[in-house]
Amino acid sequence: MNMVERKRVNVMVTNGIIMALYLALTILVSPVASGAIQFRISESLNHLVVFNRKYLWGIFGGVVVYNAIFGMGWLDVIFGGGQTLLALSLTAVLQNIVKNTKVRLALNVVFFSASMFLIALMLNLTAQLPFWPTYGWTALSEAIIMTISAPIMYYLNERLHFAKQI
Repeated sequence: MNMVERKRVNVMVTNGIIMALYLALTILVSPVASGAIQFRISESLNHLVVFNRKYLWGIFGGVVVYNAIFGMGWLDVIFGGGQTLLALSLTAVLQNIVKNTKVRLALNVVFFSASMFLIALMLNLTAQLPFWPTYGWTALSEAIIMTISAPIMYYLNERLHFAKQI
């Protein structure tokens, strides 16, 4: 196996591990993982994309698989996956534009919190929850988890160097 093939395999295996970790954290650790108020500890993994955009597919895959198995049906897969892909993509695009890691972490929190309108819309369609209060609660709960986890992920990166692991 040549070096390019080894790197591809490394990226795929690492993303598979991240997907499994996302699922384990959501299923086993998160007190409230679905509905209008969501505190998914696994959402802290969203910050990995701040350090290296190659982590995007593992996180996205974890969300899609969780929503497909434990979510509210195919709309949850589409809207939840779409929300994650949108926010992760915005953060990934900034990797070469915004050099300050702390600023990228803060923007990642904003992207994920603001994009929760997609989850509120899905909950409005599937559970008939009112859009604006649902958006407020989902955005707030996402902002809390993401804000608390940002400095933790920053600290972990100082020790583990996420960008160099994949």
